[in-house]
Amino acid sequence: MKLIIGFLASTLIAGASYAKTCDVAVDATDAMSYNTKVIATAGCSEIKLTLKHAGKLPKAAMGHNLVIAAEADMKNIIAAATKSGFAKDYSPGTEHVIAATKMVGGGESDTFTMSTSKLKKGTKYKFFCTFPGHSSIMVGDVSL
Repeated sequence: MKLIIGFLASTLIAGASYAKTCDVAVDATDAMSYNTKVIATAGCSEIKLTLKHAGKLPKAAMGHNLVIAAEADMKNIIAAATKSGFAKDYSPGTEHVIAATKMVGGGESDTFTMSTSKLKKGTKYKFFCTFPGHSSIMVGDVSL
C-alpha cells in the first residue's frame, strides 16, 4: 500500500512540474509600438499575458490590443476587426483568434491566459494590434 501511495504522490508531483504558467508582460505606447518583438512560449504549458498601455492617449485616439493568431490568418482577422469598428473596440472576434486582450487606452491594461497546446509546431504565429493601421508596425513573433 505504501508503494502505491508513494507512486501516486510522485506521479502527481511530476505532473505538476510539467504544468508551468509563464507570466508575460507587454507594454504598448503612444508611439504605436510594443516593447518586444517576440513572445517566447518554450517550456510553458500556458501563458498569462498582460498588455499595459504605457501611454497617455485615450483609446479612441491610440487604443491598443494584442491578438495572437497564425500568421496565415492575420489579414482576415485585421479586416474583420476593422469592419467591427470602434463601437465594438475593433474586436477581432473570429474563430481564428487564439487569444486576445480587449482594446485599452493610456494607463489601462488587460490580461488573458492561453494554453500553449493551441500552438502547433510547424505553424508560424504572430501577435499584433487590430486598431486600424497599427498592425503594420505593432507586430511580433510568437516563438514555440
